Parts: sequence; structure tokens; C-alpha cells
Amino acid sequence: MTRAADYAVRAIVHLASLRGGSRISLGELATGVDVSPAFLSKVLQRLVKAGLIRSWRGRLGGFELSRDLASVSLLDVLHAFDSVPTLNACLAPGGCARSASCGAHVVWLEAQQRLREVLAGASMDRIGRLTRSRRRPTATRGRRAGHDLDEQQ
Repeated sequence: MTRAADYAVRAIVHLASLRGGSRISLGELATGVDVSPAFLSKVLQRLVKAGLIRSWRGRLGGFELSRDLASVSLLDVLHAFDSVPTLNACLAPGGCARSASCGAHVVWLEAQQRLREVLAGASMDRIGRLTRSRRRPTATRGRRAGHDLDEQQ
């Protein structure tokens, strides 16, 4: 996965973790995801172009999500950067000379498909809620700490 794709995921997760579709400035978002504003600006431009976020100019400007989070998956974010991780070089375009006769190639294909399925099933809505729940101080989570968010609903 590219560095830009990693930062895009961080930015979308941060936006998804904000309450009520909040708009956030470039500086606040850069601080929140620990990325330089200059590099993040380029990443955000691609997210805008992909239709995943909106940007607003001016004093009250900033960035906000543009789609319902339940309809956006982690795979969608990675597709915006052509950056779905490839598990093995034999799965990359051009493959390898042994793919047709290698029994492991079939296993790599299945693992790659399952990775895509997991990423496609990871909605940004769920990831945002999970992020919010993990940001709370441990003391306020009490005995529920460490449990999956879906169990808390």
C-alpha cells in the first residue's frame, strides 16, 4: 500500500470518527492524522476527485465526508489510490512464469480474494464508530473495554 493510500485511510477514518458529519480544516485534520498539511492536501484532492469527501473554501471551509458512511468501504478508499495490497508478486500484473503450474498460486488467489472481501465489508461507518469508542478514556469504558464495537450496540 502506498504512503498516500495509508494517509487517505487515516484521513477518512478521522472524518468518520467525528460526530454528525463535522467539517474540519486542513490543519486540524493534518494534526489529527499526524501528516504534514502539504502532503495531506494532495491526498485530500484525490479523495475529493473520487467523491469520498467534499472541500469548502474560505474562513469556514474545510473537509467533510460526502457520502453515507455505511456505503463507503475501506476498499473504496484504497481504490481511489489504486492501492489494494497485493499479497504476492505472482498476483501482480504480468504475474510470474510459474503461475500456471504452481499449486501455491491458487492459494494466493484465494487469499487475495478474501482480502478484497474483508476490505469491501469494512464500512467506514463501523470503523468510525470503533475509532470513537477507542478514543474514550479506559476508565469511562469500564468493563466493556476490549470488546468489539458490535457487541456494544
